[in-house]
Amino acid sequence: MSTTTPDKDDAQIRECLNKWTRALHAKDLGALTALYGPDTVAFDLMPPTQVDASHYRKNFERWLSSMTGPIEYEIHELRVVTSGDVAFSHSLGHVKGTRANGEKADYWVRVTVGFQKRVGKWLVIHDHVSMPIDMETGKAVRDLRR
Repeated sequence: MSTTTPDKDDAQIRECLNKWTRALHAKDLGALTALYGPDTVAFDLMPPTQVDASHYRKNFERWLSSMTGPIEYEIHELRVVTSGDVAFSHSLGHVKGTRANGEKADYWVRVTVGFQKRVGKWLVIHDHVSMPIDMETGKAVRDLRR
């Protein structure tokens, strides 16, 4: 029997996403990956298109090391749905930073996250990050602002 309410679960999911954002800002790989279940499956921007938790950690390592200084990340238009021990969120993420080659990064991504409550703690078990494709050019659309 669950001892939480939908409002409390919603708040816990939002705090999990806030922890993710703080860990990214700090480039704290340990704090970032601690939010994921060991059986996480992710669809990431970086190849391969589907990765397990250990490979996803390697993607994070590559990304964090490719950025000099802090990585700014803002969550926009967040929606959370919870039901029992499963929850989903979707949002737009705005990423800013500086790549190791000095190039400025400033792009938007679509993010869907699946959570499962395990032993009273919400963990990410699925993460999907994407950019839409301009069908005429075949290039990613990096600015999702309306």
